[in-house]
Amino acid sequence: MDSEIKYKNATDASDTDESVSFDEVSTVAKLWMLNFMFLDLCRQFKEDDYDEFNEKCLAFSATSSTPNGNICKEKLTICAFLTRVMHGDQLDVEFEEEAGVMPLMSAAKVWSSLEYAVEDEMFKNIAQLLLVQSVAVCLVQGQRSSASSALKWFENNGDFSQHNLIVKLSTIVTKGETYHPFLVSFSFSRLLKSIKSFLDAYLEIDPCDYLFKEATKEAQSLKRERLKCWDEADISKENRKENEKKAVGLRTKRKLLSTKTLDILPTDSCKKSFVSLRRIPHSALSEVTSAKSMDTSKKWTLQLDKYLEAGVKRHGQGSWSRILMDFDFDGRTGTMLKDRWRVLMKTHKVG
Repeated sequence: MDSEIKYKNATDASDTDESVSFDEVSTVAKLWMLNFMFLDLCRQFKEDDYDEFNEKCLAFSATSSTPNGNICKEKLTICAFLTRVMHGDQLDVEFEEEAGVMPLMSAAKVWSSLEYAVEDEMFKNIAQLLLVQSVAVCLVQGQRSSASSALKWFENNGDFSQHNLIVKLSTIVTKGETYHPFLVSFSFSRLLKSIKSFLDAYLEIDPCDYLFKEATKEAQSLKRERLKCWDEADISKENRKENEKKAVGLRTKRKLLSTKTLDILPTDSCKKSFVSLRRIPHSALSEVTSAKSMDTSKKWTLQLDKYLEAGVKRHGQGSWSRILMDFDFDGRTGTMLKDRWRVLMKTHKVG
């Protein structure tokens, strides 16, 4: 396979060829895909779809394993932060090699590396919420010793040293006030809300939506085509129904205007019809049928042959019952039509 991908710019007056390597194209395509996956992860976090987030986060991590610059690294860091927050109340889950570092403590550590990516006020607000909730989740689960350990860990890490806040939390832990108004004020739901606001602000600066927009255009185009096909199918269906109604009306009209019904005036050959209340013996019925068959078989006219030929052209050989409905064959049956067609074929009167 040629390692170079060449393309022409149709608007370039000089018609100059430009070429780029497959690796260069692959890098751009991969960046689009990573941005799309990151956008999807942010959407699922904001919609609290944590199970789906966890599954796709693994795919995002695997796809971004090859270095793609600082932008990709930053998004990977944000995803790592979101993952730790999602596991915030699971005290036995560990993301750090250091023992005893619970998920929200690890999230605070990752958050400190994102200080450059968020405005100061929002950064400090989320940092405080992480500290408070690292203690609060321990108290809610009756783990007062874990709450004390968390405070010591924050105090020993200079990046999170907020002396006044730590003192206040230490008093709460000592008294075991699980539902202290301060903890309720700095709730986990407030933490999530603040993080979602951060994601909105981040995506406003870096939308990561090029592939999303292009895919949306394609999806809309496909939907329009699908709706158009459905509309055409409905129109075709309506046309078929209308044609069927017309065909039924035409067949009815043909029957009403058959040569038999046009014989309004009585003739000597006409016989009065009657309804018999007596059952006709089978043998007698066979004789009547045979006699009628013999009688009608003698009366094939040129016009009847034309009816038969037109019926076969319209419906095909074998559709004798349909052909009988289209034309008046003077009481002949489908079997008679079949036999007559064979005669016409043998005598080469029809093709």
